[in-house]
Amino acid sequence: MTTSALSVVRFFTRLRDPRRRHLRRHLMLDIVVLTLCAVIAGANDWQQVAAFGRKRLAWLQTFLALPNGIPSHDTLERVFDRLDPAAFQACFGRWVEALTQQLGLTHVAIDGKTLRHSGNAAKGWKPLHIVSAWATQCQLSLGQVTVDEKSNEITAIPRLLELLDLHGALVTIDAMGCQKEIARKIVNGGGDYLLAVKDNQPHLLADIQESVTTALDSEGSSVEYDTFTTTERGHGRQETRSYIVVTNLESIRQREAWA
Repeated sequence: MTTSALSVVRFFTRLRDPRRRHLRRHLMLDIVVLTLCAVIAGANDWQQVAAFGRKRLAWLQTFLALPNGIPSHDTLERVFDRLDPAAFQACFGRWVEALTQQLGLTHVAIDGKTLRHSGNAAKGWKPLHIVSAWATQCQLSLGQVTVDEKSNEITAIPRLLELLDLHGALVTIDAMGCQKEIARKIVNGGGDYLLAVKDNQPHLLADIQESVTTALDSEGSSVEYDTFTTTERGHGRQETRSYIVVTNLESIRQREAWA
């Protein structure tokens, strides 16, 4: 097996094999790496994973042992059903983190989504809500955490940030994540943040609006600000967006609390 710095095999060597030793016909790492490759290639079920393995056997054998060929789809399903999800996520997260560092991580977008058809009203199951971190330039999902039934994104985002290496990254979050604790966690992790501000932070919103108004009404004075305009076409419409960047933050109350 290859063990280069970014080899997926290298990051899963500590993942515990849940099977009994005398029943193992296929290597644990072979099963994990085969499945990851198949899913990246578009496989959506265990039959497709096994079919991918059989079709790409010669290629897979260049970096996997596969002493007994490609496992059956039943074997693949049984092994993954017994794996520790948290341990697997930790291994996967370290691999993705290494990839993003190699490719250059500059923008991390954090957002929450509710999975369609994940709830069941008859059984009292609420839809599953997940907060994810997405490396926009690399087109990679860096991690995700589920939102507890009795909680919300505000408590889930800090747990997600703990999984990420934010050094040199710009983290963007919508207004739900505009919280002092979240901003502090990003800065302490070595990153910068861009947070949307709405009515959930009324004092901060009022201070920002006042700062922008003062800057625009004081043209030619000592108030420093920059402007930037973009024009985009798509979905049958044209959008023009104007940005104002104010560098004088004296009117922001408790600005030190925002790290």
